Formats: sequence, structure tokens, C-alpha cells
Amino acid sequence: MSEVKMKMMDGNEAAASVAHRMNEVCVIYPITPSSPMGEWADAWSAAGQKNIWGVVPEVQEMQSEAGAAGACHGSIQAGALTTTFTASQGLLLMIPNMYKIAGELSPFVMHVAARSLAYHALSIFGDHTDVMGCRQTGFAMLASNSVQEAHDMAAIAQTSTLRARVPFMHFFDGFRTSHEIKKIKLLSDDDLRAMLKGVDYTFNAKHALRPEAPVVRGTAQNPDVFFQGREASNPYYKKVEGIVQEEMDKFAKISGRQYHVVDYHGANDAEQVIVIMGSGAETVEETIDYLNAQGAKLGVMKVHLYRPFPEESFLKVLPKSVKVVSVLDRTK
Repeated sequence: MSEVKMKMMDGNEAAASVAHRMNEVCVIYPITPSSPMGEWADAWSAAGQKNIWGVVPEVQEMQSEAGAAGACHGSIQAGALTTTFTASQGLLLMIPNMYKIAGELSPFVMHVAARSLAYHALSIFGDHTDVMGCRQTGFAMLASNSVQEAHDMAAIAQTSTLRARVPFMHFFDGFRTSHEIKKIKLLSDDDLRAMLKGVDYTFNAKHALRPEAPVVRGTAQNPDVFFQGREASNPYYKKVEGIVQEEMDKFAKISGRQYHVVDYHGANDAEQVIVIMGSGAETVEETIDYLNAQGAKLGVMKVHLYRPFPEESFLKVLPKSVKVVSVLDRTK
């Protein structure tokens, strides 16, 4: 463990700090509340700030979020470690490319400051309707509950996607986490390099489309062949839960902060348990501590890996004594 530096920052800067240092290309398009992530990346690259390989990441602003997602897909196919930042309707504009990126099993992390979608009205605050609209895309979904976690999970998502080949959406609550200013423990460049130990971060480069090593991608197929190809991705998804936990365990050795795919907090003999994801988890945890001190038997299950849903980890930490499970869902 290297010397830990502390710094005041919000969730957007915390996530972007890791994303900028662990990628070669950042494709951006501003949308509230994720805009500052792209702005930070742009400012750092403009100032010549290098990533952990000593290269200044290329930052490109596109004409829309749909263009940003297309540019990410193209950048991945050209061999670069690539990221983007988005939220809300902007995230929905990325869905067609997300299906392609996941279907091609391409390592990639996008960072989302989760926000309400516009229904009868626009709202810029932090429910989960946008990320929930992407459950079907094939992206793994990793949730952060605090500013510190937005920093830490960004690194865990990056190494997990490189090992799993399944692309990751790392998300945290818009405004409630993205704009909350907290003093956090920073990951140094050496910490991030240590996270990459034993991880093949050259996968995209080795599988890049180039004239010297031609391959065919993006074909049209009949159902017999097409469905076999879809089924062939199953083993990759089955490994995601284990890979993420291994990366969390590795992260704990480097940083001293231990996470689990599903974190349980509370009484071992809890009769009532709350299942939650996002910024409300910390409030629930403090409330449970207070009530348990007065004799209650309560617990909270904080889900970090939401897709693929970690059944094994979930059932492992659910106390056998539980009579009532309450799921707090931030989505209409």
C-alpha cells in the first residue's frame, strides 16, 4: 500500500479521475448531471495530464450522445481503451451501440450519473430510470453508493471488463453522489497499475481491425447461426460475478477498502432486511445501526453488481433468519 492522499472532490471528479488515467480515448457529449466528468477529462488532456502509460488521452466531443456511443464503438474496434460519460436520455441514445459493444464482447467501461428520464416532464435528479432502461443491452452494471465508491468502483469496473470481456456500466446517483463533495482517499497511479497486474489490458489493441490482419465483423446471419453466436456468450456472463469479486479482493489488498458484489451490514440474526442500490444505502446503514443498538434485528444488503444479477452472492449473505425482505427501488 502506497501513502494515501486525501482530497476534497465530488463523485463526478472521483470517477473521471480513474477513467482518464486508465483509458486512451474519452468520447464526450455533455448532459446533466454527468457533464463535469467529460469536462474534467477534457481539461486534464488539454493540460497534458498523462494516463498511467504515460500517454495523454485523446478527448473528442461529438454532436450527440448517439455519436459519442458510435465513436466509442469505433475506437474500441480500432484497438483503443475507451470510455464515455452520460446520463438520462443521453444514455438511451447510446443503446443501439451498447448492444453491438456487448454482442462483440468488447472490454469497455462507461460512467453514468444516474438520472430520471423525461416522462410527462423533464427532471434532472437522481432516480434510476435511465440505467434500468439498459438492463437488456448485455452490459454488466456496477453501482456505487458514495463519492469514495465512485472512485474505487471505476477502477474495479475497468479491470473487471478487461478480464471478463463483458462491457461495464458503472453508475452512481445523479447530484446526490455526482455533485456531493467529500474528502476521499485517492488511488495513486501506482495503485491503478497494481490493479492491472496480471490483467491483459492490450486485448483491444490485439483485436483491432487493421489491414495487416483482416477479420470479418458485423455480418448478417440466418437464425440458426445467429442464435448459436448469441448463446456462445453465456460462459462469459457466468464468470462476471466471480471476476468482479476477485477484483474487489485484489483492490482491498491494494487500498485497504474491502467491497463485495453484495455487501451485508447489520445483525447476523436479522428478521427484516432492506435491499438497496445507490446513495440511500449509507442512510439505511446508519439507521439500522441506531435501531439495532436498541434491540432491533435488522440488516441491509447493498447490491453493487446488479447485472448479471449475482444470485450466489445474494443468497450467501442473506441471513437464514430473515422473515421480511424489502426492496427499495428508485424507479417508477
